[in-house]
Amino acid sequence: MNKVKMHCQASFVIITCEHGGNKIPPELSPLFKGKKEILKSHRGWDPGALGTAKKISTSLNVPLIYEEISRLVVEQNRSRQNSSVFSEYMSPLSKEEKLELLENVYDPYHRKIFKTIKDAVSKGKRVLHLSMHSFTPVLNGKVRNADTGLLYDPSRTGEKEVCLYLQEFLLNQVNGIRVRRNYPYLGISDGLTKQMRKMFKGDRYLGIEIEINQKHYLQETGMRNRIEKSLIMAIEALTDR
Repeated sequence: MNKVKMHCQASFVIITCEHGGNKIPPELSPLFKGKKEILKSHRGWDPGALGTAKKISTSLNVPLIYEEISRLVVEQNRSRQNSSVFSEYMSPLSKEEKLELLENVYDPYHRKIFKTIKDAVSKGKRVLHLSMHSFTPVLNGKVRNADTGLLYDPSRTGEKEVCLYLQEFLLNQVNGIRVRRNYPYLGISDGLTKQMRKMFKGDRYLGIEIEINQKHYLQETGMRNRIEKSLIMAIEALTDR
């Protein structure tokens, strides 16, 4: 804990939040008539994730790119060709209408992130990309036994070392916290960080998804602030800006 390994360090940090809101474009509101509860649930967005992303971004003075349109309209954490990029609520739309959504909502978000990373890499910087999410405490009747999840590609040494460091830091700073790696999802699943890995080499790009249990936002357990403060300190230690 006293020494951060060099291959963990980065000189540029970017924060993103793909599920920061549950807004519905006015022209699509008829498709969600009577669906307020679904939109408020974890299916519609990641409660609390954007607030944490903003806090980290502001504290470290690093760029934040986020989406507030509901994932039920366009899923920003899937590749463009993935069939689940559109939820079942979008099924009444024609192919042309879906393509328009991709061009007007999905593409601009991804282009902005890619450009930000590419500009940093072109200047010789090593990028640490933190994609902020939250997860529902119970899914399909099964309780998720973690407070924070750190998702990464195990084949990328830098990403693995970053997550080992973050895990150890959180365990030392936040009493009683349960931190798991590649839980409740796998870091190699189809998503934004996986797409970026295809474009940038492991010595230039570190893509980590940070998942926080939604109970710490919805129930105000008191652990939220400690997790956020600890993440800020840990990320600061990982940067050599």
